Amino acid sequence: MNRKALLIAITLLTTLHLTTLAQDEEEPRKGFDKSKLFFGGNFGLGFGSNSTLVNVSPQIGYRFNPYLAAGAGVNFIYSSYRYRYYVPEYKSNYGVAGLNIFGRVYPIEYLFLQVQPELNYSWGKFKFYDGTPDLKLDGKIVPSLLGGAGAAIPAGRGAFIIMIQYDLLQEDRSPYGNRAFYNFGYNIGF
Repeated sequence: MNRKALLIAITLLTTLHLTTLAQDEEEPRKGFDKSKLFFGGNFGLGFGSNSTLVNVSPQIGYRFNPYLAAGAGVNFIYSSYRYRYYVPEYKSNYGVAGLNIFGRVYPIEYLFLQVQPELNYSWGKFKFYDGTPDLKLDGKIVPSLLGGAGAAIPAGRGAFIIMIQYDLLQEDRSPYGNRAFYNFGYNIGF
């Protein structure tokens, strides 16, 4: 086979291959695409002889492109703890309910940075077992601004989420305290 025939054959095969690839690519959808939705959040239960914890905080998000995602959610956290070895012995009850929004930037395919402003309403009560009058915490709206980083590890029809976050505002009665905390979860969709 001479060089000219070989060059024509390679050009023909390359053209056929590129034509086949072009047919497999879909046109980008315009407008809302429900396949870009994902669902996740936090869910936790803990029960012990001295303590109870309930956390139900679902979120819904939308992946705009490979680099940006955003969403919103609700928070509900309730905890109680009985301090048996304190004088006076007492029990604390604490609740939080609120709303959040979040934004994620994916600088690398499965790693992200997240910012999550929240407005939470918190309330609480301390019950003393020695006759001291109970102490009630007035309801208060507490803002939080969570900043953090995480990884979305693909698994099935979603992704395992591992994150570290910190409340940047550090408001009094913030449900997150003054330390970084970890979240582990699963997002359905991705």
